[in-house]
Parts: sequence; structure tokens; C-alpha cells
Amino acid sequence: MTTRAIPKEDGRDAALARLLLRAEIEDFYYAEASLLDERRYSDWLALFTEDTRYWIPTRQNRMQHQMQGETSGEEGTALADDDRWALELKVRQRESAKHWCENPCSRTRHLVTNVRIHRVASDEVEVKSSFLVYRNRAGDDVDLWAGERTDTLRRVAGSYRIARRYILLDQGVLLSKNLSVFF
Repeated sequence: MTTRAIPKEDGRDAALARLLLRAEIEDFYYAEASLLDERRYSDWLALFTEDTRYWIPTRQNRMQHQMQGETSGEEGTALADDDRWALELKVRQRESAKHWCENPCSRTRHLVTNVRIHRVASDEVEVKSSFLVYRNRAGDDVDLWAGERTDTLRRVAGSYRIARRYILLDQGVLLSKNLSVFF
């Protein structure tokens, strides 16, 4: 049997490289989701850079002609605006038996989808993804959060780390008794 080389078209190598990059990032997100669902918070924290920012701005329901200001800005109120130190504190709280809002522990399922690469730089990639997080806690407490994440992923020692995570929840009003999950 003889094989014949398939002629390469312009952009084909770039398209293949982009496809492989997206697959690598999707695998990173799936592994991250598993860490959270398995309550391996210290391992999850290791996915973040030392200079990270984990930010969840608030949202307001607005009429269509008043959409500007729907999301709080950089200096506005946030559900979370954490640096590495604050994330470490939250992880230590969750791992403590004294953290009342996670005792008993929540059961979660993190689903990540619609992964889109927006910008590729030498050592950073900007990625948008959609998510759905399900939580069951204390028997009949069920919460669902849906939204979009914009991440800046940075290559560190051959693997990706989260340098910035911007989380935009679709809910304008959170009906949950607490917000003790990570997205």
C-alpha cells in the first residue's frame, strides 16, 4: 500500500494548532472541574498564579435602553474580588470543619462548555467559556448558577495557570443561602 501526502492549504497548520490549543485548554478546564467536584481545593488553588485576580462583579436587571451599568465596574460592588491571599483563606475555610456554610459539605457538579479562544500571546491565552454549577447541600437545598468566565491563562513551567478569572453570573438576584462554591 502506498501513502500519499495530503497537500497543505494556507492556514491549515494554524487551524490545527488552534484546535490542539483549544483541546488542551478544555482538558485543563475539565480537570479543574473535577478538582472542585472532588473537594480537592488545595489542588485547585495550585492552578492559580501568585498575582491572580478572581472577580465576580454584581449584575442588575436593566431595561433594554439602560443596559450600560448592568454589570458593576472595576471599582463597583462585587460578589468576590479575590487575590491569591483571599483565595487561600477561602480554601482553608472550606477545608476546616468549622466553616458552617460548608458543613455538611456541598455536592457539586461543574460543567464547562463553549470554550472559545479570544487572544493568544507569547505566554498567555485569553479564553471565554460558559459554565453551569449545580449544588446540593443539606438534603433539599439545591442551587444552580450559570454564566460565562473570561480567563487569562498563563504558561508556567510547561502548564497553564489562571492569572485572571472574570465570572459573569447570569443571575441578577442570587437566591442561594450562601455563595460558598468556586466557579
